[in-house]
Amino acid sequence: MSGQSSSNNCDTAPSSPPAGERTKVRGRKTTTQKTTAQAKRLRKKPTPHEAKFWKLLRDRRFEEFKFRRQHPIDRYVLDFYCPKAKLAIELDGGGHGFPSREKTDRIRDQFFESKGIKVLRFWNHQLGDELEAIRFEIWYALMERTGKTDKIAGFKLKPPPSSGLRPPSPS
Repeated sequence: MSGQSSSNNCDTAPSSPPAGERTKVRGRKTTTQKTTAQAKRLRKKPTPHEAKFWKLLRDRRFEEFKFRRQHPIDRYVLDFYCPKAKLAIELDGGGHGFPSREKTDRIRDQFFESKGIKVLRFWNHQLGDELEAIRFEIWYALMERTGKTDKIAGFKLKPPPSSGLRPPSPS
């Protein structure tokens, strides 16, 4: 180093950003105020499918993995997100089957992939028909993302006794 020191100009305090611009809150990734407000609205009024799915994920029902509902990251809001495993779960209704929406979903998924976040997508109708398969896929992804692949072969998913959920069976 050449011995030069940089001087910080502390005389002027930064002004608050205008509404809708990026803000940084307590070490979280940058989000916009608009996105955060949208996430709060979505948490207050979940769809019936999201409410049902939240019962599956809440209270660390997958070992020590905590999920968040309607979690904002940058300009997007994830339906469900596990920060420890960097795993997002999206529930898609019929509107996601249109070509234009599929394209925006791909762009969104690529954005999350660039952030190291894996996105699992399930159709709403699968919650009624394939709930056990969904549970196993989520559990498998959690184990894989956190390097606990030794638990995959043993099927050691153990929900809390009061949850009423069963671990996946090997068959």
